[in-house]
Amino acid sequence: QVLLVESGGGLVQPGESLRLSCTASVPLNKIGAMGWYRQAPGSQRELVARITTGTNTHYADFAKGRFTISRDNTKNTVDLQMNSLKPEDTAVYYCYGIVLPNLHWGQGIQVTVSS
Repeated sequence: QVLLVESGGGLVQPGESLRLSCTASVPLNKIGAMGWYRQAPGSQRELVARITTGTNTHYADFAKGRFTISRDNTKNTVDLQMNSLKPEDTAVYYCYGIVLPNLHWGQGIQVTVSS
C-alpha cells in the first residue's frame, strides 16, 4: 500500500507563492513517475507537472515558467513550487505516483488564490 499525503496548500493573494509537498509512505525508489494534477470546480482534472525517476520533467503550458517540480529521495517527497500565482490556479491539487501496475493518488489539497 502506497500512501501519498499532500501538504502546503492554503490561501494566497495573486502574485504570491506556495510550495506543495507530497510525502510518500515508501521510498521514492519504489515509485516510478510522480507528479501533480489539479481540479477546479466544474472542471476536469488536469496535469500540472510530472517528474520521472530520472528527474526528467514535463509541465502543462500554464505551469511553464511559474511552477517547478522536484523530487527528493532522501525525504520521500515530491514538491511543487508555485510562483506568480493567479486566481485561475485555484483548485484542489492532487499528488500521484505510479507503482506498476497501479496509480496511487493523494487525498488532495486546496489552493486558493484570491485578493
